[in-house]
Amino acid sequence: MTRLDPTSLQLFIAVLEEGTIAAAAEREHIAAAAVSKRISEIESQLRTQLLNRTNKGIEPTAAGIALLGLARRALHELDDISVQMQEYASGMRGHVRIFANISAITQFLPAEIKSFLAEYPQIQVNLEEKISTAVTKAVAENAADIGIFIMQPHGHQLEVFPYHEDKLVLITPADHPLATRKATSFADTLEYDYVGLHTGSTINLQLQNAASELGRLVRFSIQVTSYDALCLMVGSGLGIGILPEGVARTYTKTLRLRTIPLDEPWTRRELKICVRAFDALPVAAKLLVNHLKRQSMEPSSPGKTHD
Repeated sequence: MTRLDPTSLQLFIAVLEEGTIAAAAEREHIAAAAVSKRISEIESQLRTQLLNRTNKGIEPTAAGIALLGLARRALHELDDISVQMQEYASGMRGHVRIFANISAITQFLPAEIKSFLAEYPQIQVNLEEKISTAVTKAVAENAADIGIFIMQPHGHQLEVFPYHEDKLVLITPADHPLATRKATSFADTLEYDYVGLHTGSTINLQLQNAASELGRLVRFSIQVTSYDALCLMVGSGLGIGILPEGVARTYTKTLRLRTIPLDEPWTRRELKICVRAFDALPVAAKLLVNHLKRQSMEPSSPGKTHD
């Protein structure tokens, strides 16, 4: 059976609303004969009489009344499709996949995504935590629209934009021998056991590389998968740890921890935004990239770290 087209349904609705084919034709700016033909074609396709034609005009049959409701609903849904597609085209509606490392997620993204969604509530943001090497790989392979990572060689063809900076600091239990220092060298910390993050994390790699340059090794008493767990382990006296300053500041408020600056240039890190090609991004993803870039340039506010 041939599918009913929206124009025929609109003409059918007009006939019932106006009461005559002539009046419907005038309203829709089409010849009366063309309207009559369309109605006859619908009846032929449905194999059902829809109208009773009299000298006074037309009257809908029971099938005609049923089709009237169905036709109105169908045209309304078609209009809704058009509206929603226009929202996707303009960026008012959409879905963005963003992969980010734990430092970006814990320090910057909660407030920045919240302010973005306040402006674009119909855009869905899917955020996943990944280590930096996995972030760049996912963006290169189109598994994510946007990535946020610690700047390091990655070997992928990506467009990279500035984001935030952070600074790594040492955290110790309150009664640790290093706890009273105003600053310390990394070499001095290697006398003690560390609580480390999981294998492959950027911070662990930085620690091991820095120790290797000194001809030393980092002794990990335990490795964990989150900043929360690392701080709890340090607070329990299982070792010392290294975290971004913005993260450490949060935990020192609730745990008996001390934060100590490290006199090392490698502790200052650049976080970057990466995409495969900005011009090829969906509009919603472009809006989020631009929002994150603007947020990273704003003056420091409570809860944010701009070292």
